[in-house]
Amino acid sequence: MDITVFLGAPGSGKGTQAKLLAKDHGFQHFSTGDMLRAAIKAGTPTGVKAKGFIDAGNLVPDDVMIELIEKTLSTLPASAKILLDGFPRTVAQAEALDKTKATSVDRAVYFEVPKSLLMERLTGRRICSQCGQPFHVKHMRPKVEGVCDQCGGALLQRPDDTESVVERRLEVYENQTQPLLDFYSRREKLQTLNANVAAEVLQDNLVELLE
Repeated sequence: MDITVFLGAPGSGKGTQAKLLAKDHGFQHFSTGDMLRAAIKAGTPTGVKAKGFIDAGNLVPDDVMIELIEKTLSTLPASAKILLDGFPRTVAQAEALDKTKATSVDRAVYFEVPKSLLMERLTGRRICSQCGQPFHVKHMRPKVEGVCDQCGGALLQRPDDTESVVERRLEVYENQTQPLLDFYSRREKLQTLNANVAAEVLQDNLVELLE
C-alpha cells in the first residue's frame, strides 16, 4: 500500500487536487472528517469511541484517530494508492502513523502558495445560501452579482472567510505545519510543489510525482 500525506494551508487547493486524483487516476482520498463521519454512522467500535469525545466537545485523541485510519485502510487491497488529507496535523500524530507498517507514510506533499494569494482565495469565496454552490469574487464570478447561477439564492461570505479570521487561520496553520515539514524533510519524505499555478498544471505535476 502506498500512502501519501497532503500538507497545505486552507485555500492551497489540496482538497480539490485529491478529489481529481481519486476521480481520474485511481487514488483513494481519505479525509479524517469523512472517516470519522462514516465510522460514527456505521456504529463501529472506533466510531462509538470517537462519538463520545465529539459529543463531549473534545478533540478525538491521537490513538483513536490512528485506530480509525488503521481499520479504514485494512479493508483496502495491498495495491491501493492512498491520499490522506487533514492528518497528521502534529509531529506526534506523524510519529504515531509511522509506528505501524499499515499506516506508515511513503511521502508528504506540501502545496506551497504565497500567503497573499491564500488571503485572496479565501476572503473572495462566496457560498450560495440555498444550494451551497461555491463562487469566487474574482476567479468564479456569478452571472449576476451576489446571485447564485444554479438556484437564484443569495451568495454569502462564510464567517471563517473574513479577513481577520483568515489571517488567524493561516497563522495557526503555519505554526502547526512547520514542524511537520521539518519532520518529513529529515526523513527524506517531503516533496514541495508550487501550487501557485493553474489547477490543470498542478494536477499534471502531481500525477508525474505520484506515479
